[in-house]
Amino acid sequence: MFFLRQKFHPTSILITGAAGGIGAALARVYAGPGVHLFLGDTDLAGLAALAAECRALGAEARAAQVDVTDRAAMAAWIEAADQTKNLDLVILLAGVAYGGAEQEETPEETRRTFAINLDGMLNTVEPVLPLFRQRQRGQLALMSSHGASRGFPIAHSYSATKAAIRVFGEGLQARLRRENIFVSVIIPGFVQTPFTDRNAFPMPFRISAPRAARIIQRGLARARPRICFPWPINAAVYLMSLLPRALVDRFVALK
Repeated sequence: MFFLRQKFHPTSILITGAAGGIGAALARVYAGPGVHLFLGDTDLAGLAALAAECRALGAEARAAQVDVTDRAAMAAWIEAADQTKNLDLVILLAGVAYGGAEQEETPEETRRTFAINLDGMLNTVEPVLPLFRQRQRGQLALMSSHGASRGFPIAHSYSATKAAIRVFGEGLQARLRRENIFVSVIIPGFVQTPFTDRNAFPMPFRISAPRAARIIQRGLARARPRICFPWPINAAVYLMSLLPRALVDRFVALK
């Protein structure tokens, strides 16, 4: 029963990509008396404002301006956070996407997408796992996307990196469960954030960041391997997987 209480009620939470969007919404959801929040991002002003807001809700909140592509800096930040309060839950939200229907991403943007989305994930997971393994407990949450269901011509590097994150997370689930470490892969549809506000294409069933944060929190409280939402997008992705690939290729092709 002790482990279940720890699993369902994390009191020491580290979040990357925390300054805005889903990261900030999750910080607010978890903020409360007795909770330690370690908030990381490159947006120092946004972090400072969020940390102050979380402190007003009763949490111990510490902001760190850190770039997930900096391996040494990430390791140092995570170690310092864990020494302050042993981490229960680490949520990896740092990510970018470039390009669009009218403008293809540049080679530099492609490399930056892979560096932030994939190297950034590894630079977070690698220093966390030894800490969790030493204690034989912990929880990781990796951010994938419904955009990982196939390669899309809009932000194709984003789709590729999110697919890699999903598969990597599934592999970690199978390996770490026997060590009492739980891994959840978050697979959202469109969420209303500054990240998606710049999209010029239709975004059906887009939900607010606070609602997304509540869904994610509930899923993590149950240690669900996959946290997929909203259900209409879940259904659409499933139906698309049943269609002939040639038909789907024609549907998603740029007009």
